[in-house]
Amino acid sequence: MAETLLSVRNLTVAFQTRRGAFDAVRDVSFDVEAGRVLGVVGESGSGKSVTAMALMQLLPEAARVSSGQIHLAGRDLGSLSDRQMRSVRGREIAMVFQDPMSSLNPIFSIGRQLMEPLTLQLGLSRAAARARAEELLGLVRIPSPPQIMRAYPHELSGGMRQRVMIAIALSCGPKLLIADEPTTALDVTTQAQILTLLRDLQHRMHMAVLLITHDLGVVAEFADDVQVMYAGRIVERSPVGALFDRPAHPYTEGLLRCMPPLEDEDPERLPAIEGNVASPFAMPAGCSFHPRCPYAWEACGRIQPQAVTLGAGHDAACLRHGVVPA
Repeated sequence: MAETLLSVRNLTVAFQTRRGAFDAVRDVSFDVEAGRVLGVVGESGSGKSVTAMALMQLLPEAARVSSGQIHLAGRDLGSLSDRQMRSVRGREIAMVFQDPMSSLNPIFSIGRQLMEPLTLQLGLSRAAARARAEELLGLVRIPSPPQIMRAYPHELSGGMRQRVMIAIALSCGPKLLIADEPTTALDVTTQAQILTLLRDLQHRMHMAVLLITHDLGVVAEFADDVQVMYAGRIVERSPVGALFDRPAHPYTEGLLRCMPPLEDEDPERLPAIEGNVASPFAMPAGCSFHPRCPYAWEACGRIQPQAVTLGAGHDAACLRHGVVPA
């Protein structure tokens, strides 16, 4: 059995806005094992990125963790001060954000941004940090590291900027890497290169990875396990192979049907999940997916389904698999 590196229990993240309060993440529990990749999938607004920000304690001012516990290697992150958490970021848990152009500082050189965590977190001298920074650029397969060290973000392509972000995230040797939509803004060829790079680095460094994406094709290629989120809740979790072979939640089935068929590169029309994601200010009672579900019946509108075990590591929160109380 692999060691549990990250343990999240009953995490709820609340937002306070001008329109009122709502929970963006609702009672979420999951584990990430050392050396494994957990994919998190779902439509925009399902709570994937908010969950990641809560793990890093980088939530916006309007948000707060209203309940739940987050443990990393047995350490309760919720009990840490801001100063203690700053020492955890980078050294134990690091993050690659969606858009490298907005994450990198446009007025500082690549070298300066790479060297900063090495000097602040690891206490390296300037010369040692420069040497390590050039080594990291080589590790993420960027040619001519000394030249790139002098460059600025706007002088690099999108794929190169994402490689720099990966190098910064890996600079202090974290145990857990959170990759939030790391290939969204990239073309297909560059996307494949970044995923191959991440997989190679994950194996080489024996990191755990939390991969957040809306692309089930990326999950199939890269993840060991997968959890599906909808409206702030986890509705299904499974080893990746079982999810594709035997999807158990109607929402998962809908996501899989929306994938373009491999045998038809230019289908006339892609299927879609009917309806819209519920507003967080007007979440339906019972199962939050029931207004869009082709299998819904009366009980779905009044009962919040609990996760039911369907096999080894596979469970789904759907009344089709549970006992419906009268």
